[in-house]
Amino acid sequence: GTEIYAARHKRLLKMMRKSGYDALVIYGDREHVANISWASGYDPRFEEALYVVVPDHTPTLLAGNEGYPYAEVAAGKFERVLWQHLSLMGQPRDKDKSLRKLLKAAGVKKGMRIGIAGWKGYETEDGKVDDQWFETPHYLVTALKHFGPVANAAQMFMNPVDGLRVINEAEQLARFEYAATLSSNAIKRFVLSAKPGMTEYDACRTMQLDGFPLSTHINMCAGPLAKYGLPSPSKRKLEEGDPIVVGHGLMGALNCRAGFLVRDENGLPDGAKDYVQKLVVPYFQAAASWYQTIGVGVKGGEIYKAVMAHVGDPFFGIGLNPGHLIHLDEWVHSPIKKKSKMKLRSGMALQCDIIPATGTVYFSSNIEDGIALADEALRTELAEKFAEMWGRVQKRRAFMQEALGITLKPEVLPFSNLAAWLPPYWLSPHLAMALK
Repeated sequence: GTEIYAARHKRLLKMMRKSGYDALVIYGDREHVANISWASGYDPRFEEALYVVVPDHTPTLLAGNEGYPYAEVAAGKFERVLWQHLSLMGQPRDKDKSLRKLLKAAGVKKGMRIGIAGWKGYETEDGKVDDQWFETPHYLVTALKHFGPVANAAQMFMNPVDGLRVINEAEQLARFEYAATLSSNAIKRFVLSAKPGMTEYDACRTMQLDGFPLSTHINMCAGPLAKYGLPSPSKRKLEEGDPIVVGHGLMGALNCRAGFLVRDENGLPDGAKDYVQKLVVPYFQAAASWYQTIGVGVKGGEIYKAVMAHVGDPFFGIGLNPGHLIHLDEWVHSPIKKKSKMKLRSGMALQCDIIPATGTVYFSSNIEDGIALADEALRTELAEKFAEMWGRVQKRRAFMQEALGITLKPEVLPFSNLAAWLPPYWLSPHLAMALK
């Protein structure tokens, strides 16, 4: 609702003061909607958009020919301004205006310190930030430098400790939980329905998607391409014995599963008959350790250490962070890395995302699902405002404890209906991993 965006605007102004900015411009496009949508409620579709924030001014949204009328549905409070150069090529430019003049009308003045937030900041391995690297369009950086010094301000939104999109309201978490319920149900339907002889397209139709906004393409492939993880489905027919992976991302959620399309170990490839013992058992132990370690105040390095105690051997090929923050975009940032001293906080939404890439006949295993961290006050708010969501969370916690043997801290709220469900043999989905 509008009150959420009014509260966010106050948080944004406070963060601008803390960061030393007199003005802020948020850039967005179809692929990079999260920052601009968080601030304004507007998510660009076919075009780019600019959102200009100056204290003591009503924010200004610059949109193109198609985005300008669409912006009426956004819940945030702002002035809509048509700037046709944000439109697609070949469309009318008959109402063309100077970007500098539009920025000036939005409150940007000479001598101001200006931040630009696009979709990423630039960091070294040890976390040092260079705010003079810009991923946003050159024309925008050039226009803003006419007024004063310009810096990359993406960290305001995406810093893994206190970024504006890193600490979520109850309402945002409830929406993420709903998205995760949809996406995990789709993955469950796929895993239970995929059979030899079906094309990959046919298998994906079993997911029964309903039009909720996507954050990623569906990544689904089997056979020779499965090791890459990211390809889209094709007309290739599934074969018994295939390695197989499926991932489905909605705005605020992503779920993934990987395994073999077999009934038991006899269907596994030669040289990998011990797939469960060698790969899946330690992988599941790593995921269970992730769930049992994570919590408010826990350092990211502690989670990394707990996971890598099980899958640190080079055989597993763990190349990325074993977990990350999620929002409307699938990956915001990650405080979970080796020796990280960054502490996790209430309001964070995170993914258990441990990816073995063995590069061998053993292929991989995957159970990516999401959780939120909520202290007692936030848990009380969620339970009072969103009773159905709260009921689902409690059932998932009970399932993980009673069926899988995974004990969660009170502040850990599973969002997936598949929370930690790992069937290594997809043609025998009643066989799943557990600690007991």
